[in-house]
Amino acid sequence: MRHFLFTLGLLVLTVQSAAAATRAEIDNLFGLLRIDEMLQVMRDEGIDYGDNLADDMLPGGTGPGWQAIVQRIHDTEKMGAVLRASFDDSFTGADAAPLLEFFGSDSGQRIVGLELEARRAFLDADFSDAALENFRTQEEPYEPHLAAIDRFIAVNDLIEYNVSGALNANYMFFLGLAEGGAINLSEEDMLREVWATEEGTRTDTREWIYAYLMTAYDPLSVAEIDAYAALSETGPGQALNQALFAGFDEMYKMISLSLGLALARQMQGESL
Repeated sequence: MRHFLFTLGLLVLTVQSAAAATRAEIDNLFGLLRIDEMLQVMRDEGIDYGDNLADDMLPGGTGPGWQAIVQRIHDTEKMGAVLRASFDDSFTGADAAPLLEFFGSDSGQRIVGLELEARRAFLDADFSDAALENFRTQEEPYEPHLAAIDRFIAVNDLIEYNVSGALNANYMFFLGLAEGGAINLSEEDMLREVWATEEGTRTDTREWIYAYLMTAYDPLSVAEIDAYAALSETGPGQALNQALFAGFDEMYKMISLSLGLALARQMQGESL
């Protein structure tokens, strides 16, 4: 299960004239968002995911040869280049100034750090399982802190963005298997297979997002989370959210296609 969630930080926007972001401003924004560190975490997630794929689909399971292939596929420099190209296309015309103002602040850096720490913590299966179970015990109406997270998720449409990204990645994985000769499915068949997973993907995604944000934003007050949600209704906040999801969507599609091709070759006794 891939998770595409990448959240923004709490932002109080000032009224100012909009100006299209320059390349230097986007460079600075990526630095403040600590994108390079997030990509490293995503690489670690991908390596774990690759082991699970091999155990499920290869007779001998995972091993040094397959792990080396997965590590090459999850090259952070290549991942970052794909992310950045798509981000730049989506963010064209957006005003980065208020975003840079916040993410350069102590408050902004604290929230970026909380998101990154929680993502790293979820690499531990025992930790993530406990966080998921904690969310499953929550009952509606939610207590105020979780209710604020619930509003934040709804305002940002995080579940739909993540489900869409996961289904896109699943399709590209099937396409890689097909192009590699491991399966013989038409495009219609592959789409049918992908959509058959939609309900389960939605359930898993919803639980993961809530558990992750409960972990990441536990130190934040209800007021801070509510202000964060208000950001998403502003132009710069929407532009950043959409551009990040567009970038990570393209990145994971590339990775999933490569994994499908590599797995197909392994299934046929070939090396990449």
